[in-house]
Amino acid sequence: MALLLIACLLLPLFPLSMPFNALLNWLKRPGIRFAVVLIAPQLGVLALDYVAQPIPDWLPVWALASAAFYAIRLLSVRDLGMWAGFLATSALALVWIFAAEGAAPLDLHLFAFGLSLPPALLMLLAGTLVRRFGAAYAGLHGGLGRCLPRWSRILIWVVLAAIATPVFPGFFIVLGLVFDARWPSAAAILFVWLIWSWAGTRLLQGFVFDICQQVEVRDLRPAAVAVYSGALALFLIAGLIVTGGVL
Repeated sequence: MALLLIACLLLPLFPLSMPFNALLNWLKRPGIRFAVVLIAPQLGVLALDYVAQPIPDWLPVWALASAAFYAIRLLSVRDLGMWAGFLATSALALVWIFAAEGAAPLDLHLFAFGLSLPPALLMLLAGTLVRRFGAAYAGLHGGLGRCLPRWSRILIWVVLAAIATPVFPGFFIVLGLVFDARWPSAAAILFVWLIWSWAGTRLLQGFVFDICQQVEVRDLRPAAVAVYSGALALFLIAGLIVTGGVL
């Protein structure tokens, strides 16, 4: 039972997700927040590997409720770092459904990684804005599409990956859940997916597509753009291969 509780903290389910999000808000270094979002769910899957009892039937319902709760919370959040944390919490709750269906441990690790990497990259992008503006709030300086074009392009691609847009790995992960679930659960997953898309559109509108104020700040360096682009390309290719989108 203790291991199951630990897993609920690391693959956060509300209200046990509150310490996870409080930790992300308390941490100030984007690199550490990036590591936490990636490592915590992997440790949660490890804890699940050692749970000696089957996952209770009510736990997937709890997971869906948690995913929906944090998806709705995304609609009212303007801070990019907090938005990324809430999206990670919503997405990682879906890993419990795979676990309840008896997915292999390696598959759970891959699913957790596929759902956590884009929010983790958003943590790094939020850190870039904090260093330049002191905060990463949508609408603070209007749209940044012209002021920070390289940063904005990377943000668009990472948000598309984070909200499970085709053909990123999250799309195949969530689509597999929908196909395998019974219709009430499938409808709930589709609802969560829809809210992710709505929230992502609102986020991009606030950061990229509003009228740009004239601000004198340095954009992402080409080397940083290459690193982000390479990470997304590898993530996309690996996800297509692992989930069978290509083979």
